[in-house]
Amino acid sequence: MSGAADYQEMVASVPPSLKAITLTHVRYSRGDPLGLFLAWVSLVPVFISLGGFVSHFLFRRELQGLCFAAGLLVSQALNELIKHSVAQSRPSYCELLEACDSHGWPSSHSQYTFFFATYLSLLSLRRSRARQVIAAVPWPLAFLTMLSRVYLGYHTVAQVFAGAVVGLVFGAIWYWIVNTMLVNYFPMIEESAIGRWLYIKDTSHIPDVLKFEYDNARAARKKVATD
Repeated sequence: MSGAADYQEMVASVPPSLKAITLTHVRYSRGDPLGLFLAWVSLVPVFISLGGFVSHFLFRRELQGLCFAAGLLVSQALNELIKHSVAQSRPSYCELLEACDSHGWPSSHSQYTFFFATYLSLLSLRRSRARQVIAAVPWPLAFLTMLSRVYLGYHTVAQVFAGAVVGLVFGAIWYWIVNTMLVNYFPMIEESAIGRWLYIKDTSHIPDVLKFEYDNARAARKKVATD
C-alpha cells in the first residue's frame, strides 16, 4: 500500500506535460442534452473559419471576403493581446475543463462571433434587398455562442460580454477601414500579377452579385449553344 501511495504522491508532484488544444477541446456534462448542443455551438468559429473562409478562397476569391477573413485574424490577435494584458483568470472550475492555462477576459469565442455578425450584417445591408435577410442570420449564433461559453463553464458573464463588445466595435471599425480605405486598392490588386494568377476579384461595386452571375452564366451558356 505504501508503494502505491508513494507512486500517487510522486505523480501528483510532477507537473503535467500534456496540454489540450483549446480551440476544439470542449467539455460538457454527460447526459446533458443542452450542454451537448451548446458544445457544438461553441465550435461555430471553427466551422466558419475552416468551412466558410477556406471554401470562399478556393471557389470565390473575393477581395471583400479575403479582407473579412484578415479582419477576423487581426481581431483574434487583438484578443490575445488584451487577454495577456489584463490576465484575468477563467472561472474557478476551469481545472475540470483543462482551461486554466489561458486567460478569460475577453472571451475569444464571443469576440469572434460578434465580429463576424457585425461585419456580415454591414456588408449585407449595402447589397440587394434579398441579400439583406442574411444580415439577421449570424446574430442568433453569436448570442448562443455567448451562452454556451458561460453555460459550459469556460467564461463568466462579464468575460463573454466584454468579448461581444470588442468584437462588435472592432467589426464595425474594420468594415469602415476596408470599405473607405482599402477598397481604393482593390483595382490595383485585381490587375496585379498575383491577382491575375490567383483570379482574385472584387465584386463589391455590383449591387446584386447573385443576379449578375446568374445572367452572365446564362448568357455564356447560350453563346456556347449557338457557336
